[in-house]
Amino acid sequence: MPNRLAHETSPYLLQHAHNPVDWYPWGPEALQRARDEDKPLLVSIGYSACHWCHVMERESFEHEAIAELMNERFVCIKLDREERPDVDAIYMEAVQAMGIRGGWPLNVFLLPDARPFYGGTYFPPQRWVRVVTDVANAYQEHRSQLEESAAGFAEHLQAGESARFGLETPDSFGLSPDDLKPVFQKLKTTFDLQKGGLARAPKFPMPSVWRFCLDYVGATGDESVLEPVWLTLDRMAAGGIYDQAGGGFARYSTDAEWLLPHFEKMAYDNGQLLSLYAEAYTLTQNPTHARVLRQSVTWLRREMTSPEGGFYSALDADSEGEEGKFYTYTAAELREALGDRAEAFMRAFGATEEGNFREEATGHSTGRNILAISELGLGISEFKQDLEVLMKIRGNRVRPGLDDKILTSWNGLVLRGLVDAYRALGDEDMLDLAKKNAAFLVEKVTRDEAGLWHSYKAGTAKIEGFLDDYAALTDAFTHLYQVTFEERYLRQAERWADYVLTHFWDETDGLFFYTDHAAEPLIARKKELFDNVIPASNSMMARALHDLGLLLDRGDFREKAADLMARVWPLVQKEPGFLTNWASLATRFARPTAEVVIVGPQALEVRRTLDARFFPNKVVAGTLKSGTIPLLEGRESTSDETLIYVCYAKTCQLPVRTVDEAFALMNDANPGSGR
Repeated sequence: MPNRLAHETSPYLLQHAHNPVDWYPWGPEALQRARDEDKPLLVSIGYSACHWCHVMERESFEHEAIAELMNERFVCIKLDREERPDVDAIYMEAVQAMGIRGGWPLNVFLLPDARPFYGGTYFPPQRWVRVVTDVANAYQEHRSQLEESAAGFAEHLQAGESARFGLETPDSFGLSPDDLKPVFQKLKTTFDLQKGGLARAPKFPMPSVWRFCLDYVGATGDESVLEPVWLTLDRMAAGGIYDQAGGGFARYSTDAEWLLPHFEKMAYDNGQLLSLYAEAYTLTQNPTHARVLRQSVTWLRREMTSPEGGFYSALDADSEGEEGKFYTYTAAELREALGDRAEAFMRAFGATEEGNFREEATGHSTGRNILAISELGLGISEFKQDLEVLMKIRGNRVRPGLDDKILTSWNGLVLRGLVDAYRALGDEDMLDLAKKNAAFLVEKVTRDEAGLWHSYKAGTAKIEGFLDDYAALTDAFTHLYQVTFEERYLRQAERWADYVLTHFWDETDGLFFYTDHAAEPLIARKKELFDNVIPASNSMMARALHDLGLLLDRGDFREKAADLMARVWPLVQKEPGFLTNWASLATRFARPTAEVVIVGPQALEVRRTLDARFFPNKVVAGTLKSGTIPLLEGRESTSDETLIYVCYAKTCQLPVRTVDEAFALMNDANPGSGR
């Protein structure tokens, strides 16, 4: 018999709709029942592609006796962290404040007023029974102690970020390229200089770390820092974390070698990695980087795009109850499929008779092989047909579960990635996919002239947008304008930015709240400050305001970005590894941003040539005839000639006619920013 989750749209919640646990979705009904019956709340948080979430469901939440215990002693809530990141962030921080390493599934115990007092992540079934029993008994027998703990955790959660981290707006603020060097040197100590990535396992791609390195090169001209970037990009592209046959990156690698992935594929990772590899390609012209871009976009189009043009959230790691089964091959399967080419293929992709894929928890061999290029720099073009054969085999397998909800913020990251990939490669199909997605976002997740919805599925948009929704879309549409010169994208970005300034700003703390002023009140109202796998919404918004402010000559946008950067800069200096997107923004203040204006009938062609070259610190405006934005005023095209203006701080040089001449002006005014 289905529980209350059967009426939800989230794939993750629907996965639990037939559990014997009497699950509630997050909402007033569950909270009111807890108050009425004076029962503690058990909030279990996860997401559709989470492997260990599925494991805990099979072991505990589908177990009749365990479910009966949970139902008797608690009001149980199941929450999709991707739908309600605001709730997830509160209770993840609470668990970490308890001295417990965070992760998902996240299981948190709350008082009826929603204040947390205990929690953890994955629990094996026997231990879960003990935890549930002990917590329920403590609620009955030691209530005052739990109340005291909950009060302390609530006080911690409600503390303002500026007070907690000593953020202040200085009387004056200025940066130079030299100010960036200690930041990079401190960040470099975290790099794995032998295997790429950060010196730890598991290994996450962390795109914002490597984007900062590229931005640092643009600001300082110091190309000696690039070796760990190329090592990381090449090792990821060769590793099992990248789907060699089908394209797209898995969420992370469980080992230090990039070989053994957690096989779930997330939209947010792949969007950001498109941007990273695209920026790298403008500097290297490395065919491996181009292969990753083209193959990953093909994967997005094939497996992650809705008929309406939105991008789905994720693909599960598991199929048929087994992690990675969809993506791996036994030696026998490879021989049967590839015939006399199998041996050469297996050597090239590291496949062995016993299998190179081992279970994360036990280390036991599965007998299956992850495809990973055995040697950096190995040419694999000769195996293209073999990989196509293996893709056909996949077509007959049971596919991993698809989380087909469409999240606004993640769509913004993918849209920006597509724009950057198009900018680097000039592939019009990439631009067409980006424009289709932009049209979808305006039509389906815009709730009024400027407000946004967070989630869309099956024709229904719901949950008022969070700061990262606005930040990601503002940024993506600002960059979509810069490759199309269609002002409607820029004006839409401006409307979202204005909405954020009105509805999210905290004048007291000097940061943006994560939630709208009109959002559902929770026990704490948080602000995202630290960059993680996904950059913090405050850093994304600050970067978007900086670029948009230059293009539209909006001093209030630029000033807000500068104020945010000034407040956070001392923390960036202390902890750059946790603030890499902020560090990238700092490069925009260390050297002035080039404002490049292209006017004339060949403006788009000139833009393509300009963007194919590395110069990260620029914004580009253009028109074939005339435009309405400030950078284009007085620069109408009156001839067949296309002119390029290079401007800094509203001061423009005389126009030039070639991209080489434009780059000369850009580098003269801003040495070290490009080539």
